[in-house]
Amino acid sequence: MLRSDILDRLDTDTTWDMIIIGGGATGLGCGVDAASRGYRALLLEAHDFSQGTSSRSTKLVHGGVRYLQQGNVALVMDALHERGVLLRNAPHLVYNQAFVVPDYKWWERPFYGVGLKLYDMLAGKLGFGRSRILSRSKTLNMIPNLEPTDLRGGVIYYDGQFDDSRLAITLAKTMQDLGGLPVNHMAVTALLKDDEGQIGGVEARDSLTGKTRRLRAKVVINATGVFVDDILRMDDVNAPKLIAPSQGIHLVLDKSFSPGDTAIMVPHTDDGRVIFLVPWHGRVLVGTTDVALDGPNHEPRPMEEEITFLLEHAGRYLTRDPKRSDILSVFAGIRPLIRAEGADRTSSLSRDHHLTISQGGLVTIAGGKWTTYRKMGEDTVNQAARFAGLPAHSCKTENLPLHGWMNGLDPRDHLSVYGSDIEEIREMIRRDPELGKPLHYKLPYLRAEVVWAVRREWARTLSDVLRHRTRALILDAAVSMIIARDVAEIMAQELDQDKNWIEEQVSSFRELARTYLAG
Repeated sequence: MLRSDILDRLDTDTTWDMIIIGGGATGLGCGVDAASRGYRALLLEAHDFSQGTSSRSTKLVHGGVRYLQQGNVALVMDALHERGVLLRNAPHLVYNQAFVVPDYKWWERPFYGVGLKLYDMLAGKLGFGRSRILSRSKTLNMIPNLEPTDLRGGVIYYDGQFDDSRLAITLAKTMQDLGGLPVNHMAVTALLKDDEGQIGGVEARDSLTGKTRRLRAKVVINATGVFVDDILRMDDVNAPKLIAPSQGIHLVLDKSFSPGDTAIMVPHTDDGRVIFLVPWHGRVLVGTTDVALDGPNHEPRPMEEEITFLLEHAGRYLTRDPKRSDILSVFAGIRPLIRAEGADRTSSLSRDHHLTISQGGLVTIAGGKWTTYRKMGEDTVNQAARFAGLPAHSCKTENLPLHGWMNGLDPRDHLSVYGSDIEEIREMIRRDPELGKPLHYKLPYLRAEVVWAVRREWARTLSDVLRHRTRALILDAAVSMIIARDVAEIMAQELDQDKNWIEEQVSSFRELARTYLAG
């Protein structure tokens, strides 16, 4: 559906069953669930789908080994179940990734070996593979660039990996396939209330046209991640804060730093956290940190101490120590952790989700993580439908193939993230071979993907394409700046925009991209 068609639907007198505020993992999970049950569902995202935390993750679909260490078995069991469900429902986006925990002390292999056996047991039939103890030689064979000094061996286990922004776009398309309406670049500016103070819709402003609309709904869901407190205070200016934001950053390095296919999991850093060194899209992703923040912002920036921390820890485990000049990109995200009295560090705060309904009828879903997005959507829609008095329909999403479902694709082919849509993209290239040309020799992306993003995936800004439809900005920030003008020109032709639009987009994007540079 074209954006013009979407706007036409918004201009009707429709009263929606549910309006969902937020186009990240949680909001999109709610949108797919609501639409799959046959509810009239409208999702509004102020910026682009997965604009915030949902595009800045460690790219893992996992149960959470560290949550097991913390004793939160229930969360681990839920996450392991959802990990298996997501692999089944989106095999073109989720795939198996081997991890090795390297052991440098005599007690580490048996200790972590037992813990990971419990991890396997909790996964049950939805497990990704059995963990096992590795010898020193086998560990080095799997990770050739691992620091060999004092290495005793390792433990291998299996978890899931994915592309977070591509899953978000897939969920938006799934929601549309089911009759729902996902809309990006549409910011909610107010909640509409009746004389008794009950919420009956929202006021929303189109950030691309400036037009404001009043949209009616039987129930409104606040699924805005780290910004849920902002929406809560639209309902009640005295609402207590729900979120304790925590920032985490990731470094992106060249694949030569860890050329194998196996990821490294470091179970205990200087601050007690887990960090990962993970192969992803032909690069190595290193993260994450954990720094408490006073409040969230839309474009968080990495702190110097975070970059130093990750470089130092990566250097301890790699034969080639990465330097600041080796960083291709660095990105920061903010976790929507649930606030708790007396918590002395954010790593101890809950990753469980938290669901509330205000006196005015605002349904708020907060916390959680990508792996459990589907369960969060199910729980939220259950409560929202009951509150609004909607006809009871059972959840469909546990066995719902997502848009583009296709088995057997090779994740090393970057076009695999499009699933069954891959044939339409290839047909575009057959009709116009120019579209088969790469945007840059250091990136895998093709000109056809820019056209596809505009025509079929609601991309409207340069950032939409280079940050979320492709991952150019994350894979190499400097190169993304180089190709910005070429991509803007392709988009301008599709969107019937002029040279002024191109200049504005290029300038804005390059300003953003500079914040992803480490130097």
